[in-house]
Amino acid sequence: MRTILAVDDSRTSLNVIGQQLSANGYLVVLCETGAEALDLIAARGFDLVLLDLVMPGMSGLSVLREIRSARDSADLPVIVVTGQNDTLSTVEVLRAGADDHVAKPFSFDVLAARIDRVIARSRRIAELKRSNAALDARIAARAMELGEARAQ
Repeated sequence: MRTILAVDDSRTSLNVIGQQLSANGYLVVLCETGAEALDLIAARGFDLVLLDLVMPGMSGLSVLREIRSARDSADLPVIVVTGQNDTLSTVEVLRAGADDHVAKPFSFDVLAARIDRVIARSRRIAELKRSNAALDARIAARAMELGEARAQ
């Protein structure tokens, strides 16, 4: 089951998001602050973070930057959800490392499709990284064998 962390300062929005995404087969963890989100991300694995941009205290943009700067979460997919539907905000969050941006109000069918796409892409990238690491190990082993053969 795909696990999503939904972060929004509005308890009402969180409840609606949680209900809708749960109905679509996701396991959803809800939190209301950026600091709590970062703690949860550090403590457990998520397939994706759904992050509100405008929150009191630590903004969604700050949370996104923290996620991207931490080694363990740098590749964690993040979709930013915001009521700000202007080009400048969209460009800012995408440049900060968001995998996608969804403007409120949104269709849950569209959101679910975007979530599925972002998670699938993330899993493909992770598989490619594992394959590359395995190939690198094979190349290194072969190089050592060749070096030993030349030394004889």
